[in-house]
Amino acid sequence: MPWLPLWLAVALLAIFQHGPMPLYSTRTLAVAWEMWHHHEFLVPHINGAPYSHKVPLLFWLIHAGWAVFGVNDVWPRVLQVLIGAAQLVLATALARRLFPERPWIARVTPWMLMALGYAFLFDLQIMYEVLLAAFVLAALLCLTPRRDRAEPRWLLFALCVGAGLLTKGPVMLLHVAFPLLLGPLWNEWAAAHRRRWYLAGTLALLGGFALLLAWALPAAQRGGAEYRHELFFLQTAGRVVEAFDHARPLWWYLPWLPVVLFPFSAWPRALVALATLRRPFEPGLRFLLCWLPPLLLAFSLVSGKQTYYLLPEFGGAVMLVAAAIARLRERGGALATSAWLGPWPLAAGGFAFALALFALPLVVASGRVDGGAGSLHWLKDLAGASAPFGVAFLLLGALLLVRGRGELRRLAFAGLLGTAAAGALFSWTLFPVGFDLAPTARLLAHAEAEGRAIGNLGIYEGQYHWLGRLTRPIERLYEGENLQAWARAHPDGLVVAYPSRLGPDDLRYALLVQPFRSVWIVVWEARALAAERRGETPPEPRRPTELQPAGYWRYQDMR
Repeated sequence: MPWLPLWLAVALLAIFQHGPMPLYSTRTLAVAWEMWHHHEFLVPHINGAPYSHKVPLLFWLIHAGWAVFGVNDVWPRVLQVLIGAAQLVLATALARRLFPERPWIARVTPWMLMALGYAFLFDLQIMYEVLLAAFVLAALLCLTPRRDRAEPRWLLFALCVGAGLLTKGPVMLLHVAFPLLLGPLWNEWAAAHRRRWYLAGTLALLGGFALLLAWALPAAQRGGAEYRHELFFLQTAGRVVEAFDHARPLWWYLPWLPVVLFPFSAWPRALVALATLRRPFEPGLRFLLCWLPPLLLAFSLVSGKQTYYLLPEFGGAVMLVAAAIARLRERGGALATSAWLGPWPLAAGGFAFALALFALPLVVASGRVDGGAGSLHWLKDLAGASAPFGVAFLLLGALLLVRGRGELRRLAFAGLLGTAAAGALFSWTLFPVGFDLAPTARLLAHAEAEGRAIGNLGIYEGQYHWLGRLTRPIERLYEGENLQAWARAHPDGLVVAYPSRLGPDDLRYALLVQPFRSVWIVVWEARALAAERRGETPPEPRRPTELQPAGYWRYQDMR
């Protein structure tokens, strides 16, 4: 399995190039940290309050590593890479089970899966869908027949469903429901034993739910009435009927499919193979068609939508593409070998991106990019290291133009390394100046150690708790009288604000300033910020404002 050491090497290198990404990874680690610090392993907490949005299995896996190695930043990342590797192994096993007469599909499935740029980047986020994807694939593997056993392994199926429920909640059922409901359409044993299939399947799902309830019932009792209501109603029904978060229109997933399936969505041979796929469909293809289209429709009907909700289906999607290409190759003819259907559009895209990276420093040096306006400053940030990465994309583009056998593996190899290179460019240029919250977290940790209260203007999502190892809640504040009252009660407290633009007072009277995404983080002493908001002159600070990152060019443009 040469793909496995390649994945481990590239993923480990990529995940350690920068710190936890806000807000996905920082939020997950904040919950795990609070549970660990307060010895509360039943009810997840964030910022001192019960956290009903997520169930605890991922946190428990993080805790297991901390119990062995101590609290550290390494284990959660290694765990995430191992979970990604498990996905590849399970997808390969599922492809081998679904297409026993076409072993080529199983051989290329892990290559294709790790080449998906979107999936690779999200596999490096410490979040729940990555672990959920592993349990979805494992559960579906339990449903498929082996050479020596046609009936599904119902007990293992129940355990995998239960683990998935403990990873992301009831949405796990949606990921496995359609292959189970439509079993007689793809599984000969199910067609011959319908009653046993549905009875055993129902009992297995109930068994999985029993595992969830074994945690949820005592957790609900411990967490209180509000937590119980949110856990059992809002976090599932609220997203399905009328989402309180991520509400999207019915068609929203469709234009995103080419993005999440890149680079194969830009490979002409894959598109032609899918377009020419015809009956009769073998059991493996029928399985995929009973799984993927109904699930996409179901997720489209759900009010809350995010592209990463579909991560557990990416393995099935690449299997479908691989099966279509296998059939195209078996039919032979010009479509199977034509150079016009090769990955030349991706090569052209690689060359174009390489030229853009080469040209970016020259464009910035010419003054045509106003780095201080809008979001164009990202271009100036990228320009500092773009040229060497241009060489990498030039070489990857050339690799895609090589003719002969192994076209798909070359494409997959280029896709993986291209995504890793883009991630490295982000890590070296944009992360330090727009996503690294460590300076603010250190300041807040020092303030907490001194016993000073901390407030946050706007919604707080735990982004400082893990990085600063904070142990007390940060209070949410609002502009106006709420801020003034809090400052009177905590004159020595600190307040974190997020202005879209910096003013002279921010650079003179605040304790710390740093960029964050499209806004700024400005940390004030409470009395100084309250005075500034009243239109008064704040007292002179005891030390100059700390500007992070030190020497960042945007500060020079503001002085």
